[in-house]
Amino acid sequence: MCGIVGYVGNKKAKEVLINGLLSLEYRGYDSAGLAIVENNEIATMKEKGRVANLEALPGIGKLEGNVGIAHTRWATHGKPSKENAHPQLDNSKTFAVVHNGIIENYKQIKDFLVEEGYSFVSETDTETVAKLLDYYYVDDPVDTIIKVLSEIKGSYALGIMFRDYPDTVFAVRKESPLIVGVGENENFLAS
Repeated sequence: MCGIVGYVGNKKAKEVLINGLLSLEYRGYDSAGLAIVENNEIATMKEKGRVANLEALPGIGKLEGNVGIAHTRWATHGKPSKENAHPQLDNSKTFAVVHNGIIENYKQIKDFLVEEGYSFVSETDTETVAKLLDYYYVDDPVDTIIKVLSEIKGSYALGIMFRDYPDTVFAVRKESPLIVGVGENENFLAS
């Protein structure tokens, strides 16, 4: 079963996210990854295998951002691989998405987006959500998410980051577990 974690606060997001992923290890998974806002860009790191493999990636210790999302993946669409690990991004790296659940109509959405000129690097249903965010995005993240949710079918818990809103993690759910923790000067998200 997949697990997602999100953090917005004053601490280094990498440390909070890694600790969150370690707490979700008992669920079983095949890959892990994270996305953190760094210098107004979305920096992603992901790796096949255990959270320890993610922690060992070169450069991960240099991540200083305070906002991020992370994921442990149990393959449903596509084999266990670094490309299929979450977070999944759109082509311009404007959006990062972590996902627990299944998008039942992802194939139809993917076919439509390919016709619209989008390219895909993974075999996941989650990448279609990232690309669909790009397709609908103008300037309003909430309106964009509402449009995307009107198109997807299935059960999901989503953690979403917009490069244009670097201090925010957006979260939505339908039938999949998702909790939000509110703290002093920090907030958390977990499945």
